[in-house]
Amino acid sequence: MHAAVVVFPGSNCDRDMKVAFEDAGAKVSMVWHKDTEIPAGVDVVGVPGGFSFGDYLRCGAIAANSPICRAVKSHADRGGYVLGICNGFQVLCETGLLPGTLLRNAKLKYICKAIDLKVETSESAYTSGYAEGDAITIPIAHHDGNFFADPDTLAGLESDRRVAFRYVDNPNGSLNDIAGILSENRRVLGMMPHPERMADPVHGNTEGRVLFDSLIGSLQTA
Repeated sequence: MHAAVVVFPGSNCDRDMKVAFEDAGAKVSMVWHKDTEIPAGVDVVGVPGGFSFGDYLRCGAIAANSPICRAVKSHADRGGYVLGICNGFQVLCETGLLPGTLLRNAKLKYICKAIDLKVETSESAYTSGYAEGDAITIPIAHHDGNFFADPDTLAGLESDRRVAFRYVDNPNGSLNDIAGILSENRRVLGMMPHPERMADPVHGNTEGRVLFDSLIGSLQTA
């Protein structure tokens, strides 16, 4: 399996994502934001956390207009897998690959801590290694993680079971306690918590590694 990790000016979780993909068994290529193509044979593109372009304008807005994001969108439109974490989730919303937006946290403060999530569905390549209803602990580190969407979009996400993860104790004001969502074809996942930071025993637990193992395992058997 071949993964690509996009790097923007201000990315700071790109190496963490690369290591998590490699530990799950994937070959990884790092792709610079000015590149215009995804390497041939890539199965999944990772858009990492950080503060792309200093979070000027809206978080992820400048990154979403980088040359590489046109290639990421084309990859997704062809049915390719895309994983966006934290700032990566913001970028995917700005590109239109996922609905909604991420607003400033409700208490207007940056939050960095481990939080509890509920797995809402196991019906995706990303979450198939979990059981629906599982409680897992994954860190967050964001200032703009407050998920917002119009009522029709929210209703569609809920009725289509496209909410992947939900906060147990909502830290940022996200509507419906949403922590991560899936695209209509369930091949694009955006989430604010950082599973790559709970992917090695030295991190304290490996509940985040399950996501990477599930994804790469699903792609290997597809």
